[in-house]
Amino acid sequence: MGSYGTGLNGELPCGPQSRLRILQAAALTLLLLGLSSVVSLAQVTSASKSRDHVYLLRGAFNVFSLGLDDIADSLRVQGINATVHNYLVWETLADEATADYKSGRVRTIVLVGHSSGAVAVTSMAARLGERGVPVKLAIGLDPTSPMTASGHVDRYVNYYVANGYGFAVEKGPQFAGVLQNIDVEKMPDVGHFNIEKNHDLQQKVIKEIRTATLGSRTTQTSTPRGAGTAVER
Repeated sequence: MGSYGTGLNGELPCGPQSRLRILQAAALTLLLLGLSSVVSLAQVTSASKSRDHVYLLRGAFNVFSLGLDDIADSLRVQGINATVHNYLVWETLADEATADYKSGRVRTIVLVGHSSGAVAVTSMAARLGERGVPVKLAIGLDPTSPMTASGHVDRYVNYYVANGYGFAVEKGPQFAGVLQNIDVEKMPDVGHFNIEKNHDLQQKVIKEIRTATLGSRTTQTSTPRGAGTAVER
């Protein structure tokens, strides 16, 4: 029987040449897997270099807003640069966003916050406005203090529970963008401590961000079942 034939019972022989071919095939497989990993890493790196930045600010104690992490994870998968922070560092983030925008590294800035983080979103947008840095989209999730929107914000959407801990956001005299307060009090099982974890609201936030960063007209959101009335201010 030839050295490249099969043996009894159809088994492959285990001669030196056969072993060499098996090793060569294994090496080729590992090489292809390595190339695949490099391509995947390049895609991730490319996404991380996108010219948009979504800042998500957690509320008090940095532990009650973990739904923002889920939103950030979903955005990153879609190639949108998103980072999650303690709301207490909003001034530092404003410095970072200013530097990135004025250097050209970032062209689209989006701010999202829950609870005290939603209050910080208003403050951060105002600080950026003072520096001539526009905010494409700001989203508040049940801010715990009455706030007045200012700064150069194209669109500001505030989801709040009217008879809970949250407040509507007022439009300041220098605010020229679109401000929308949406009362979600009638949404089932939605309260201050889980509003950012509600799947319907998470999807609305993600779609709003996609519209702002990618300019996709197909991502317009619909009012969730049981949601309250949207009030333009």
